[in-house]
Amino acid sequence: MMPTDEELDSDKKLSMVDEALVAGTIANTNGLLVILAKLVAKGVFDRADLQSFSDSYSKPLDHVGMRENELVTQMQDQMESTLAELMRYLSDRENGG
Repeated sequence: MMPTDEELDSDKKLSMVDEALVAGTIANTNGLLVILAKLVAKGVFDRADLQSFSDSYSKPLDHVGMRENELVTQMQDQMESTLAELMRYLSDRENGG
């Protein structure tokens, strides 16, 4: 028997526990991004480090149903935006800006 549309939709929705875990992850990510920005500003982190950080944070989001969640999408968008700003900062610094 094929699952109904309702069953498929409920499989994509995260439980309250999952939502709480996502919210905690968002808070941790925000804290890490602040630390990361300071390390980039001090010259401790470079482009390769930023790419590794980005890759490591993207992998868990590939879990089934995670990318459809609004909180996860917001977290991913914020992280990608911050990493892009840090990359621009590194480019400007490398180009003498």
